[in-house]
Amino acid sequence: MPSTSRDFYDRLSRHAREIPHSIALHDGSRRLRYGELIAELDARRSRLARLDARRVALALDNGVDWALWDLALLLDERVAVPVPGFFSASQCRHLIKQAGLDAWIGSGGETLGFATSDDPAIATRPVDAPPYLHAGTTLITFTSGTSAAPKGVCLDTAAPLTVAASLAEVVGPLGIQRHLAMLPLATLLENIGGLYVPLWLGATSCVPGMATVGMQGASGFAPGAALAAIDAFRPHSLILVPQLLQALVEARPRAPENLRFIAVGGACVTDTLLARAHDGGWPVYQGYGLSECASVVCLNRPGEMARGVGRPLAHAQVQVGSSGEVTVHGATMLGYLGEPAAGNGHASGDLGHWQGDALVLDGRRREVFITAYGRNVDPQWVEGELCTRPAIAQALVYGEALPRNRALIVPAGADIDDARLAEAIDAVNVTLPDYARVHDWCRCAPFTLNNHQRTANGRLRRDAIFAVYGDWLNAHSDTVSQGEICP
Repeated sequence: MPSTSRDFYDRLSRHAREIPHSIALHDGSRRLRYGELIAELDARRSRLARLDARRVALALDNGVDWALWDLALLLDERVAVPVPGFFSASQCRHLIKQAGLDAWIGSGGETLGFATSDDPAIATRPVDAPPYLHAGTTLITFTSGTSAAPKGVCLDTAAPLTVAASLAEVVGPLGIQRHLAMLPLATLLENIGGLYVPLWLGATSCVPGMATVGMQGASGFAPGAALAAIDAFRPHSLILVPQLLQALVEARPRAPENLRFIAVGGACVTDTLLARAHDGGWPVYQGYGLSECASVVCLNRPGEMARGVGRPLAHAQVQVGSSGEVTVHGATMLGYLGEPAAGNGHASGDLGHWQGDALVLDGRRREVFITAYGRNVDPQWVEGELCTRPAIAQALVYGEALPRNRALIVPAGADIDDARLAEAIDAVNVTLPDYARVHDWCRCAPFTLNNHQRTANGRLRRDAIFAVYGDWLNAHSDTVSQGEICP
């Protein structure tokens, strides 16, 4: 069921004929109707063609402008490179060099070697010998990886549109008429699920700036602002990472009545958080995906019993090998930028098993640790349970070859003392089997995008954290302090 840019254009054109007065894009200050969309896109395609912009960075905040440029690049099958707003200048320079960018849309291009052109929106630079891209590449999404140098995932046009069609098939029966983008559109999950899917369905993609939905810089989140945006836009659907879901449920235990579908993924979602959300009427459905597989692979469906991360989408074929590793076929990447082409299927590095026809994840192959007593522990499971406690904002759990598991704990506020943290950890330990409990812990600074210790979707970058705290995490047990601030 691969979809092409022509399929998408034809679908948008049909919406323009059949529902010309319906709102396609809305960012709080500008509304664009389906009857106006095609002309807007064709005009931007002409502007890109006139400058011969072939590999284009998209470095804008969420908004109608971001959406229109992205769609214009998609329809012309030019190479689009969304730039996350939290990328540092050095990461941007890495991205520019690796992808051989010749155009930049958004602020900051002049400081990175791009010159203003006669089009006020597009800065350009000459590229005499652009780096090789995998044949068919039209989208390069940069993942945070395990180092400060982000890794480029090369996708063709069919991959994200195929995933969009599969997602539309799942949510279509719910009558979704408005989606509110809570994540940056530079995030592949929101790009596909929050822009392409609503437009595929003839619905409205609400794309206000990140500050409007509560995002504060690289790592802050104001749930009050997010809830105000939800009340103002009255969306039927959202996409959230676990940290955002946790904050929203804590701020408003009862869900807004207009919500019909909330996809949550990007990192481990605990059963405790899911149960709390469901008790409050939040229509949360856990899913699973990877950038290398054009985002979503599996998803729980409305009207079905929730099991793990759900059944594979229509386009995806998922296998669990004898070692427990999950391999995905269907809408997978062409390869990493600057590396050999990908083979047949993508070995995810995730461990899982089947529960009927639904996939249940058992952690990451390289993250699961084995205690000194030979017990396998998925740290994300324990970390997720710790973070359901209001006193704890973030946690990293470790116990490789240790008799006692230990944790780095980020308090939810400066006013939270060691006694409250100890109480929270003890409360979680009661719910865990003995081999998974946290015995030693210390406070530490937040894991943020700025210090390269977490990714945009909330995953901890363990290599970066271990580089800072490895001595304490691996210290002999009789030298470990309880509480206090980690060195």
